[in-house]
Amino acid sequence: MRAIENSKLTVVGAGAVGSSVAYAALIRGSARHVALYDISAEKAEAEVLDLAHGAQFTGASDVTGGADISVAADSHVVVITAGAKQNPGQTRIELAGVNAGILKTMMPQLLEVAPDAIYVIVTNPCDVLTVLAQEVTGLPPERIFASGTVLDTSRLRWKLARRAGVATSNVHAYIVGEHGDTEFPMWSHATIGTVPILEWTPLDGQPRFTVDELDQIAVDVRDAAYTVIRGKGATNYAIGLSSARIVEALLHDQHAVMPVSTVLHDFHGISDVALSVPSIVGRAGAMPIRETSFSPSELGLFRRSADALREVAASLR
Repeated sequence: MRAIENSKLTVVGAGAVGSSVAYAALIRGSARHVALYDISAEKAEAEVLDLAHGAQFTGASDVTGGADISVAADSHVVVITAGAKQNPGQTRIELAGVNAGILKTMMPQLLEVAPDAIYVIVTNPCDVLTVLAQEVTGLPPERIFASGTVLDTSRLRWKLARRAGVATSNVHAYIVGEHGDTEFPMWSHATIGTVPILEWTPLDGQPRFTVDELDQIAVDVRDAAYTVIRGKGATNYAIGLSSARIVEALLHDQHAVMPVSTVLHDFHGISDVALSVPSIVGRAGAMPIRETSFSPSELGLFRRSADALREVAASLR
């Protein structure tokens, strides 16, 4: 595993999410160079200036940016956050039309200045947009994928860890499928340490998890973004951190297992739709782990998620 030296990350979109991705990447040292691109020169330059003012405290990384797409030149990774934001009560799928138009226009321009980059789509609905972007660019699926359910999985592990009385890093569970309303946890593989989730006895004397409780936790995780959006207008910090983590896996060739969303090909019989499944993320991009198994009920949910997203993607072509 070889890290990319003198690495460059470009974040497209200087809104709440994009600026949070850039901020997280700077303070974590995710890339040597961080560029921020936005069609609003004033916004991009203001965010870059604000970030640069803290350079003394962020190690060796530097930050540049502006409204000229050339700021993305020679990027190793491009994270796309540009698009209309999700409003209170609005589903991710309802965003599809507007953001699909933005992406179709922007992707060829980005590819011209950063032809060798790996592209990570954060803009929602990220799964549908990944399919359209892959078709527009012709890039192999491993080089253009969505952040998918990496954040949803973090939300799930946080909730389970609090209930179980353990550190979040000791919870092994994944949200898969759509990043949105049809996502679901793979309870058949969920463990705390090596103990199956339903067999774990919390250390504080609380009762074991029940199936009904896990079902409610899944709903809470699915709807978490709506709760945050109602309170503050956007989700930005956690998606910034999770995106920076994906960037690190790519630039440092970590071969990390992460539930990102790639366009699938004959994955449990599903093709031509982007869904999150556990994948190996490294310098070559993201590779779905084909040996991933589902229980019969989970496979049904996975196919339901695929059908829902395929229908939306077809309506936007």
